[in-house]
Amino acid sequence: MTSYQIALIPGDGIGGPVVDATWEVLGAAARQGGFTLEGTRFPWSCAFYRETGAMMPADGIATLRRFDAILLGAVGWPAEVPDSVSLHGLLLPIRKNFVQYANIRPHRLLPGVEGPLRATEFDILCIRENTEGEYSGAGGRVHGGTADEVAVETSIFTRKGVERILRFGFEQARRRRGKLASVTKSNAQKHSMVFWDEVTEQLAAEYGDVEVTRYHIDAMAARMVMAPESLDVVVASNLFGDILTDLGAAIQGGLGFAASANINPDRSAPSMFEPVHGSAPDIAHLGIANPIAAIWSGAMMLDHLGEAEAAAAVLRAVERTTAQGIGAVPGRHKTDEITRAVLQAMG
Repeated sequence: MTSYQIALIPGDGIGGPVVDATWEVLGAAARQGGFTLEGTRFPWSCAFYRETGAMMPADGIATLRRFDAILLGAVGWPAEVPDSVSLHGLLLPIRKNFVQYANIRPHRLLPGVEGPLRATEFDILCIRENTEGEYSGAGGRVHGGTADEVAVETSIFTRKGVERILRFGFEQARRRRGKLASVTKSNAQKHSMVFWDEVTEQLAAEYGDVEVTRYHIDAMAARMVMAPESLDVVVASNLFGDILTDLGAAIQGGLGFAASANINPDRSAPSMFEPVHGSAPDIAHLGIANPIAAIWSGAMMLDHLGEAEAAAAVLRAVERTTAQGIGAVPGRHKTDEITRAVLQAMG
């Protein structure tokens, strides 16, 4: 029997409850699918930072490397630890050290979920460059605390980084509906974004079967609201992809339905799967966190591990659950109620 070693990082706030819910559902899928999931929990979080002065131990990356995949809940508690500390202390090191350069976020309306738009038939796969660009961390500050203080944040775009994320997007478009939208702001950013456009054009010559359209970020934001059904695969830089996928979460009914995967495509290191939502400190102890986004992320993890049938079974169960109205409206059902409904839908 195949067994997979999974690192569980519940993190902060609602991260714990949604990871618990997801792990229960994935366990049921594994039993039905004839494989096993062995989970190891790590307490790395803002609470861990307050106790130790670090978001994870010095050997954290080496520890995670032996796992087949990572399931993350949510990280952040801004009232106690600045978000810049939690992000750069845990999430970004994992993404960068494990070369998880493809951040995948699906956006579609689940049955029974009402989004804010009239459009109901859209299925967008946003692919965000995940290891460089605007979140490279290159820069610094000088003359701190004086009238002459200067802060510099430099975006880093390498040919290797841009080409591999675009190529990943082209391959996904080939498997879907054959349409790729490349997002930049090349009319204003004449170096990095023009470079991105040039690489897009070069790769398009290799993918003659894929229809390529280039959009500026502002125009894409408008299109996602006005005509989301016209979009298939959307590829964007780290910052632009981050912004667009929160918009994507909004049009699909909210962050409680927004799943994501941080993928290392060559599988030289584990990939990480997490809901897009944050730790939601305001509802952390109310038991009303929607676990759908985390469960969907878990299904993406199963698919990445090669358990496509089990992944599909989990998604079908989620769709049956929301079609009944359970988990379809934020705050209406408890986390445990939604979890039980998904488990029941799996049979």
